[in-house]
Amino acid sequence: MSRAVLWDLGHTLVDWDPRRVYRSLLSDDAAVEQFLGGVCTMAWHTEHDRGVPMAENRKPLIDAHPDKAELIEAWDARWHDMFDGWITGMEALVDRLTDMGVAQYALTNLPAEKWSHIEETYPKIAAFDAVVVSGAEKMVKPDPRLYQLTIERIDHAPEDVLFIDDRENNVRAGIEAGFKGHVFRGAEGAASALRQHGLSI
Repeated sequence: MSRAVLWDLGHTLVDWDPRRVYRSLLSDDAAVEQFLGGVCTMAWHTEHDRGVPMAENRKPLIDAHPDKAELIEAWDARWHDMFDGWITGMEALVDRLTDMGVAQYALTNLPAEKWSHIEETYPKIAAFDAVVVSGAEKMVKPDPRLYQLTIERIDHAPEDVLFIDDRENNVRAGIEAGFKGHVFRGAEGAASALRQHGLSI
């Protein structure tokens, strides 16, 4: 019986943080946190992950905060600058699994219009056996329907797949859908979980 891995992307494989952009645009960390906590919030961004185009989603926000229009537009315009490569140790782990011939899949909350950036910047992820992008499917983790869609898209039964994500609620939903689950807290813990899953990492 073959084993497979289903990866989350942001905060698990790749290092994504909007603060990288806004630290260069705002006066100090307090201003950054105030802006991200009250204007470009994660709840607002989740609508991008759900498939709402960025250009459409920012219009009402700019109407509500016209003095912050350029800052709001930077979320889209400087998207690439929110990334800083792979999470420490994770590229090597992906490479090792690839060398072993282990099937690797991804299930990511990501705006559909930004998938091309992942393809260009992280070709090893683009080469996974299947990638399910929330924005393309118009639903986000932890929606159970997204996990069922993922099961339909991959070539392994869910009980043979270890789902690794940094959010506990996402992992819980994956386990409820039938996957094995591990809450990501770093490469060392992920490697240990993979070994427990029967993979000799």
